[in-house]
Amino acid sequence: MDKIFIRALQLDALIGVYAHERQAPQPLLLDVELDFDNRISASSDALADTIDYAAVVAQLRQWTAQTHYALLETLLEDMAARLRAGFPSISKVRLRVHKPLAAKALGCADVGIEIER
Repeated sequence: MDKIFIRALQLDALIGVYAHERQAPQPLLLDVELDFDNRISASSDALADTIDYAAVVAQLRQWTAQTHYALLETLLEDMAARLRAGFPSISKVRLRVHKPLAAKALGCADVGIEIER
């Protein structure tokens, strides 16, 4: 399967279960993989026949800014559902979110969640 990928997209989100996390948006880093059949767009060379990754990024930023979830799991499930609905040629989506401020507070290099739908 062919893929479009976006790595380390910085998103600011009001997310977390602790009171200090709910006071201001914090940075998240999002990795995205979108499986789709590339053959139609490859033969037409037309943006309309592929998944416009600029549109994907714009949607992800807009959705994240509008949500106020406690859990990363909920945010990623919402993103996956919206991506599949908004871009019907996606056959599979993989999302991995990194929460750098939480990792720093825990004294580790990275912490996050990954899903595949």
